[in-house]
Amino acid sequence: MNPVAPKPTAAESFRDTISTIDAEGKRVWIYPKKPSGKLYNARKWVSYGLLTLLFAGPWLRIGELPVLMLNVVERKFIILGQIFWPQDFFILLLGFMAFILFIILFTVVYGRIFCGWVCPQTIFLEMVFRRIEYWLEGDAPQQKALDRADWTWNKIWRKTSKHALFLLISFLIANTFLAYIIGTEALTRIVTDSPLEHLGGLSSMVIFTGLFYAVFARFREQVCTIACPYGRLQGVMLDKNTITVAYDYGRGEPREKLRKNQERRAGDCIDCKQCVQVCPTGIDIRNGAQQMECINCTACIDVCNSIMDLINKPQGLIRYDSEAHIEAGTRFQVTARIKAYTAVLLLLVGVMAGLLLTRSNVEATVLRTPGQLFQKTGRGTVTNLYNISVINKTNQAMPLELRVLEPAAGTVKLVGQRGLQLPAQGKADGVFFAELPPAALRQTSNQIRIGVYSGGRLITEQQTKFLAPPQ
Repeated sequence: MNPVAPKPTAAESFRDTISTIDAEGKRVWIYPKKPSGKLYNARKWVSYGLLTLLFAGPWLRIGELPVLMLNVVERKFIILGQIFWPQDFFILLLGFMAFILFIILFTVVYGRIFCGWVCPQTIFLEMVFRRIEYWLEGDAPQQKALDRADWTWNKIWRKTSKHALFLLISFLIANTFLAYIIGTEALTRIVTDSPLEHLGGLSSMVIFTGLFYAVFARFREQVCTIACPYGRLQGVMLDKNTITVAYDYGRGEPREKLRKNQERRAGDCIDCKQCVQVCPTGIDIRNGAQQMECINCTACIDVCNSIMDLINKPQGLIRYDSEAHIEAGTRFQVTARIKAYTAVLLLLVGVMAGLLLTRSNVEATVLRTPGQLFQKTGRGTVTNLYNISVINKTNQAMPLELRVLEPAAGTVKLVGQRGLQLPAQGKADGVFFAELPPAALRQTSNQIRIGVYSGGRLITEQQTKFLAPPQ
């Protein structure tokens, strides 16, 4: 192992500009070289799997309900085939808080792996749109030459084909995201019916298509460096023990070009700048691991490993590691800190799964009718009048039956109807009398439990007060 080289001084490593903006404040268009290598191949398969799930997601069903639908307009959310209404707001709030905490802890331990491997922006840009560019326009040098060339037939058909495909894919993405909001049934009606019947839906399609086209055809990496709040906040979440894509300056410095038949006294970095040329955000990873633009895509790792193979040096000059290990000249190890944080992350996932699995599919509200006191019957029993409201969070209609669970001697009689019918994804309201014998009433204000049954099965219950005459 090479002795640990001194860390570059602040004057040498400090960078106070964004790589995609020049000294005059103009956009610097990035032409990253086409990446290749083991990590890139792994990212491709992960991306293909996630893209398949994304496009198939709105059409997948669990119990006749979509796997995921976030209908903000109607305040109706379906997650893993379960409907969440405003009454479930506390679960969504806890889920959101757990998600934020999960992001913070995950970033503190594992850095921006999400950005490089899972983020839809990265997947679409690197694995779809840029691959189309490589296919039609060639690698980075050919793309630069084509952009600088005059408008010949060769340039016209390549640019036209590229942007036509960009628009088509943007349209597919827009329809997919719209399906996650309004559902596939509503989306199908918008597509098959006359456009005049769904002007709002058609406008949404056009706006979403234009937005995605602008992002992937023009805005690109600036989404990560300017618009994405996660990218902007990563600097306050990372520390020296965070796993990130890092350059081993202890092994690589001082940099020096490789020359034939010359005894090498410098570090392993031959200053080929391949890591810069392949970077999709245009940074030099050697300036430090915690650069705002770095999305941990691993392209620099693959290209550096290929260079190390060519010059017969060990791989890993750029690798997944922490600043603490780089500084100490040691290799990455799974520490107690990583184990503890990972356990907390798994606990958060378990809590959220428990909330989802134990959530009731039917929710009832039972309240005494305002302004009504108890009544005595000719049989000597006492009755109270109640209003009930039942919400169905499933896609199945249910006939309902009400019973007094406690005290066991009580009975229920509906007012004005023979039974309650609970529609699918709907609501049923009713009024009923609860009747109890005097022996079950020990005080003027008693607690009773009302059970809601369907098909002889208890689906939910509610506790309420029962008023009785003084003893």
